[in-house]
Amino acid sequence: MSIKSFSPPSLATMDRLLALPRRYFAPRLFGAEHVSLQRPALFVGNHGLYGLIDSPLFLLELYRETGVFPRALGDRLHFRVPGWGALVKRWGAVEGNPDNCTALMQSGQPVLVFPGGAREVAMRKDEVHKLVWKNRTGFARLAIEHGYDIIPFASAGCDQAYRVLVDGSDFQQSRLGRTLLKSPRVDKLLRGGDMFMPLSRGVGPTLVPRPEPLWFQLGAPISTAPWAGKQGDADARWAVREIVAESIESMLLSLNQERSEARQQGWRRWLLKP
Repeated sequence: MSIKSFSPPSLATMDRLLALPRRYFAPRLFGAEHVSLQRPALFVGNHGLYGLIDSPLFLLELYRETGVFPRALGDRLHFRVPGWGALVKRWGAVEGNPDNCTALMQSGQPVLVFPGGAREVAMRKDEVHKLVWKNRTGFARLAIEHGYDIIPFASAGCDQAYRVLVDGSDFQQSRLGRTLLKSPRVDKLLRGGDMFMPLSRGVGPTLVPRPEPLWFQLGAPISTAPWAGKQGDADARWAVREIVAESIESMLLSLNQERSEARQQGWRRWLLKP
């Protein structure tokens, strides 16, 4: 089946499947007025720790509030895992590469990308609600090339659902890590240690995630028209990247300030104690 052929699940189906996490994390979406069904856009945002909690809830709330269900560009590792790869495909995700993104944009579909990818998911202790994009500008190049607006979005709360105990830096510096990374196969699999998933705890000493309120903010669309035809210009790509990053960082700061009160309400305050 062509990646262009896709029908999103019904809202009722998504509500049923995500009823428990939705009740637990109480997601809220702000800025829905920035989304248009008539003009497809590239949604660009920050990836939360592990990437399994906030992403489905963001898609659900976006779909509920706007009727838009973007096609997510995922790390290739998702599609190498038996069973899991087929599941994420059923939910519209495709392997994140320029060819697939081009095909989606040529067919006028909304697209979602996390420039930080798997590295941002493998969060370090000092990277809570921080963008870890390195020097990636591929999303900007494709948006410029296909004339897509970029809608930045911020996801706040997921990075605090767990407390990281051992992160990738700890692993790389440990005796075990240094030994394992000497193996070319392990080094390639873990991408030099960048893909080491942190060891964490949630509520108390358990693996149950803390019930952080997950708040999402959509920013105003960023037009790529001023850079039309300049997708090959590194300065143009970097300019777009920085505008998008600054918008997301500003929204994260605002969301975290406003979330502080919600974190202390009702039963949550007991489970969110340090």
